[in-house]
Amino acid sequence: MSILTISDLHLALGIDKPMDIFGDSWKNYMQCLKENWNNTVSDDDTVVVGGDISWATYLNEAYKDFEYIENLNGKKIILKGNHDYWWESITKLTDYVQKNGFNSISFLHNNAVLVENKAICGTRGWIDKSNDNFKEEDKKIYLREIMRLDMSLSEADKFEADEKISFMHYPPVTKNLEINADYLEILKKHDVKRCFYGHIHSKSAKNAFNGEYDGIKFKLVSADFMGFTPYKLS
Repeated sequence: MSILTISDLHLALGIDKPMDIFGDSWKNYMQCLKENWNNTVSDDDTVVVGGDISWATYLNEAYKDFEYIENLNGKKIILKGNHDYWWESITKLTDYVQKNGFNSISFLHNNAVLVENKAICGTRGWIDKSNDNFKEEDKKIYLREIMRLDMSLSEADKFEADEKISFMHYPPVTKNLEINADYLEILKKHDVKRCFYGHIHSKSAKNAFNGEYDGIKFKLVSADFMGFTPYKLS
């Protein structure tokens, strides 16, 4: 039984949203992802999916995308990405998957999940304060996401787990070591040693930081960057 992760599936089975406009690597990506996933993940494994799950705007439009995920091997823990407009309250999301028999899917939102005595924690995150487009409304979301990360990691304390592992959608650090000090402070406060993130694609992946900074190992796991294959945590 293993823990794996991948982010940014960008499924579009319920709406017309071709992804190959973003590069040749996205041609037939849903078939590629299905084959690679099922060749890598067993039914006893758990995959943490780090946001941007579906291009659907509303939850009822995401049915086929959830059905696709349900039919993949293993259990899936999903957190929110910036394009997951279909995201509802955790109560509505839980009711939705239960009602539709999507029994392998659960959500990471203001909580923590124990898997193989590892505490799975995290939140979406948001654009950095240094971004030129950072506006007053961004500040509210940004501060709320810091609170949610702290809440998730605090929830993990009840498990007495071997390790807390953080998953985020937005990158908390870049290749040029542009550090989001607020998120880093929370990660260090809770003694996190590994953080996995997504959001970055194609040529922008050259700016992603993959390595250790200040005692924390960071890794980009966006689907196209990973060759549409879930990454196994060692």
